[in-house]
Amino acid sequence: MKADRGGWRPLEHPQLLQGFPQDAYKIAKKLPEPTVCSECGAVYHAGRWAWGDAPANAHKAMCPACHRIHDKFPAGFVHIGGPFFEEHRDEIVHRVSNVESREKAGHPLERIMAIEETADGIVVTTASVHLARAIGEALEHAWKGELDYHYNEGENLLRVTWRR
Repeated sequence: MKADRGGWRPLEHPQLLQGFPQDAYKIAKKLPEPTVCSECGAVYHAGRWAWGDAPANAHKAMCPACHRIHDKFPAGFVHIGGPFFEEHRDEIVHRVSNVESREKAGHPLERIMAIEETADGIVVTTASVHLARAIGEALEHAWKGELDYHYNEGENLLRVTWRR
C-alpha cells in the first residue's frame, strides 16, 4: 500500500511532455500571417513560430519567448549543483548552452533566459518547460547523478534539479 503524499507524485518521463495546461503566454488566437517577432525576428507562419526571413509587409508582434523574457517570468528552473558541478563548471555550462542551441535551432521559443549563480551552483531559467526538461536529461545522460522534476500544474512551471 502506498503512503499518502498529499496529492504530490513525481512525474515520469512521458508525463513531462503531455498534459500541460494552457500556458498564459501561448497566443490564444491565430496571428495574421506572416507575423514577425519585433524582438528576436522569429516568423509566425502556418500556426507556429520558426526562424526565417519575414516579408517586408509582415505584421509585428512579440513571440511568447520574448514576452516571457521581457516580463522576467520563466517557465522552467534548472538547479545545478554539488561537488561535481564545482569541479566541472565550465564543461557543464557549455553542455547547457549546447542543449539550448540545439533546441532553439528548430524551435525559436526554446530559450535560456538567464544563468544565475547560487550558493551551491547555478540556476538556469528557461522560457519553456520543454527546454528545462531537455537540459536536465542531457546532464543526467552525460554525467548520471540525481535528477528530479517538480511540475506545478497551476503555474505551468517546471523545476528541475540535477546534482552529482
